[in-house]
Amino acid sequence: MNMNELNNLKNELLTAVNLDVPADKIIRQIKIFEKGIPYLKLLKPCIIGDGVKVIPDTEHNHYIEIFLQVLDEGRVVKFVPASGAATRMFKKQLAVLGKHSHLSLNKIKELADSGDEEYKATLEFIENIYRFAFCNELKKVVEQNGKSLEDLITNKKVSDVIRFVTESVGLNYANLPKGSILFHSYPDESRTAFEEHLIEAMNYAAGKNKIVKAHFTISPEHSEEIKKLFKSFIEKYNKQGWEIDVSFSFQSPTTDTVSVTLDNKPLRDENGKLVFRPGGHGALIENLSDLKADIVSIKNIDNIVPDHIRDETYKYKKILGGYLISLQKKVFAFLERLEMKKMDDSLISETIYFLKEELEIDLSDKLKTKTLPEKENYLFNFLNRPIRICGMVKKENHPGGSPFWVEDENEEITKQIVETAQVDISDQNQLRIFDKATHFNPVDLVCGVKDYKGNHFNLEKFSNPDTGLITTKSKDGKELKALELPGLWNGGMYYWLTVFVEIPKITFNPVKEVNDLLKPEHQPFKSH
Repeated sequence: MNMNELNNLKNELLTAVNLDVPADKIIRQIKIFEKGIPYLKLLKPCIIGDGVKVIPDTEHNHYIEIFLQVLDEGRVVKFVPASGAATRMFKKQLAVLGKHSHLSLNKIKELADSGDEEYKATLEFIENIYRFAFCNELKKVVEQNGKSLEDLITNKKVSDVIRFVTESVGLNYANLPKGSILFHSYPDESRTAFEEHLIEAMNYAAGKNKIVKAHFTISPEHSEEIKKLFKSFIEKYNKQGWEIDVSFSFQSPTTDTVSVTLDNKPLRDENGKLVFRPGGHGALIENLSDLKADIVSIKNIDNIVPDHIRDETYKYKKILGGYLISLQKKVFAFLERLEMKKMDDSLISETIYFLKEELEIDLSDKLKTKTLPEKENYLFNFLNRPIRICGMVKKENHPGGSPFWVEDENEEITKQIVETAQVDISDQNQLRIFDKATHFNPVDLVCGVKDYKGNHFNLEKFSNPDTGLITTKSKDGKELKALELPGLWNGGMYYWLTVFVEIPKITFNPVKEVNDLLKPEHQPFKSH
């Protein structure tokens, strides 16, 4: 936009009413579109011994004990981003349904044999329909419509099976939040992802008093049904002696981002109003900040397992939590000493050594030309940040972020979780570094969000606005450019103190597609 256009937009925004996004934010976003978002500069992957820590078995019980003590003090909250609908879980089945209003099982087999992934996934879905935890509910809703599930499959009406699972005529799963889907079967019940997360919270986010603290980010359109669902959970577990303290929040409209045309002009609808889009999961840093918590355990809604393989998950959540608290105590002790400003060379040396050993950051060269007061001030500000301990699993073709050493424009070197879209893969050197990643981020974090005086950090101050994503979307047949805010655990936590810790693969069992529920990890336990 030229200066005249920009001034006109500013004047329009200043006089606009019912505008959720502040005017200055909109102008900043327009400038980001014009400037573009720079790629991150990868130096090397974080690997074991250089960016990724392995906690020895001999120290596990020590950290678990530390964490259990904090649990008994009621300081831990489980935070679950859960606002997404389950539509993507059924993407392939819905695509097949969109191509065929009537489809037989034999026809799907024929099309699947051609190698088409959508038909192969749909065939697997239909052939294993009785293995899903929602099968009994599906049978009921089919019978309520005067039919039977068996007849639909044998009488070549497979399309109807998909409709009864995904559409409002049946379970309506494609339009529900992912947390409301029945994930796991047990001898006497089936459980949704929401309930499984609540049970998980009972096992690593509740102390001896059996008070469970959990927070879910949800979408407003699903709020009523989700709260009704949780009311039934609370009644159920209250009878077992648990006190359930569950809270919810929505992604704030103030975190929406303005859309632009391909030439970076503000996009407007048929009424001439600016078009906004949700800012992505990075917007949830505001929800996390507003929670005013102390120790926060973060995990995605779809990464949950049934009872029979929970032990390792519980164990490592406690280990990560104990490690965080141990590190936090050390950081706080240094901050208290640095705040006293006693001009102590030995304290400076001790702090630099601590950062090198615990956070693998060597500041000795950066500080060597500074005066003693400058060193104390720099180290104090460096340490006075929120802390995150991020679990990392060994990489096995998982889509998503990996841990890297990154250098910014000020030559500051930090550890970051980096997504593919943040890397210039046309640069062969950057691609080579990216491909050498040994670990993957399963979104399994434990965070300390209070400072050394017990005050809550304003977490938005520790986000890097230059690490969002610009993507191309379409609306009413027209292409547009959309801006995603820095990811919650990527740029949203860019300036946090960060430690990556290896955790076992068994702790990561996401359900991205409905057929993932057929994997052994999500199926009922069978004793032999």
